[in-house]
Amino acid sequence: MARKINFDPPPTEAPTSQAEPKEIAPQRSRPLLGIERTIKQSSALGAISQSLGGISEKVKRAEEIEQKLIEGQVIVDLDPALIDNSFVPDRMEASEDQNAAFRDLIRLHGQSVPILVRPKPDDEARYEVAFGHRRLRAARELGIKVRAVVRSLTDEQLVIAQGQENSGRTDLTFIERARFAARLEDRKFSREIIMAALNIDKAALSRMIAIATRTPAVVIDAIGPAPAFGRVRWQELTELLDQEGNRAHALHIVKAPSFATLNTDKRFEVVVNGLRAKTSRARPETWVADDGTHAVRISRSGKKLTLTFDDRVAPDFGDFIKGRLAALYNEYKAGDLPA
Repeated sequence: MARKINFDPPPTEAPTSQAEPKEIAPQRSRPLLGIERTIKQSSALGAISQSLGGISEKVKRAEEIEQKLIEGQVIVDLDPALIDNSFVPDRMEASEDQNAAFRDLIRLHGQSVPILVRPKPDDEARYEVAFGHRRLRAARELGIKVRAVVRSLTDEQLVIAQGQENSGRTDLTFIERARFAARLEDRKFSREIIMAALNIDKAALSRMIAIATRTPAVVIDAIGPAPAFGRVRWQELTELLDQEGNRAHALHIVKAPSFATLNTDKRFEVVVNGLRAKTSRARPETWVADDGTHAVRISRSGKKLTLTFDDRVAPDFGDFIKGRLAALYNEYKAGDLPA
């Protein structure tokens, strides 16, 4: 909801003291203050004393506001060919259907909200977009100029503007925000700048970066933005991936020809369910001796079989097996195995 900002000066209180009269210099018109004529000298000496400081402060405030309007609120039409994407991407590629729908919306109704760009630091003949990437893309594809606000921004100011604008949008998903945070950290931005950009606290930022960095980039790219799933489910995925053999299994899942035909939310579910099934099959079992002793735990992961001996249950049994490995191997090679 747009906020209405009132620039009218507050009413002054009645004067309480007297002061020596001073000549008041004429003031130039300040429409932001509602001052359309120069301020006339008052005959009330007390009013002069009370109002001088207030007028000076309000004039300064008006100058600051006017400067911001001059710097940031002048909307211009730019050739999209002169505008480059942000140096830190935040969105994953939308589907062609989504791009077409957004492009049709711009073609039918025009661009109602301008994008924000800055003069490119290393080439002032070009611009770099802070936010409005989809609007910029639609303008490029439609062959029309894009409405833009041009501001001089440092790298830090650009990523804060980019992050805060996207933080207010409902269509930027958790993993897109998490990956944006990780990319900012890779570029050596401070945690304070990243927290300001995403409007989150330190704990939330740490969780987001951990998830984005622990999940292989190829898996994230293959799954896509997955708007139906937030931090809890992506955390579950990272924990599944941390289990032995699951990263390779996830890569096998996402490279299947049928995987790309699914929508992004379904792709997320397929990966998680596939890793869950594998983890369930890999649960260790316990070998029990004839006397009831639970002497060995057996676990299988992929093509690996692991035997774990518990010395507290069967002291030295593991060393006993270790000492007989050569004989057992020879027996295995000879094929003299029980049917």
